[in-house]
Amino acid sequence: MTDLAADLPGTRTPEFDVGAAVPPFVRPAGLEAWNRYAAVNDEFVPIHMDDEAGKAAGYPGAFGMGNLLWAWLHCAMESWLGDRGRVEHLECRFRAPALKGDEVTCGGVITGRKAREDGKTVLELDLWADRQSGDRLVTAKAQVVLRG
Repeated sequence: MTDLAADLPGTRTPEFDVGAAVPPFVRPAGLEAWNRYAAVNDEFVPIHMDDEAGKAAGYPGAFGMGNLLWAWLHCAMESWLGDRGRVEHLECRFRAPALKGDEVTCGGVITGRKAREDGKTVLELDLWADRQSGDRLVTAKAQVVLRG
């Protein structure tokens, strides 16, 4: 990949510049969200549904699925990109679980912008998911490819 000298039509907007933010994507953590996720993924694991099982695992009660946080980060990017691009890569580091009653805010910032040999514009992102207290639950890196 090379630095961009020229951009594809429609991809050079301030929201795709280095330093621009991915808008916040906010979701409540708790049994309602966890049950929906578990139903789709057949993931009715006791630590995600039962406070006593969560406590036995060393937490204050039941806690959310890591992959649900991953999915919310993906949703944050998809909501921001719309039909203007696609997620090509997402990797996460889980630092803490979402607990019942948390409000999880996913966000990010563009850290790089490159052109691939095929002429497509690739954005590199730093992403995160935080609980309402500001505690960081997840850090992540992603690449998106803009449609041109």
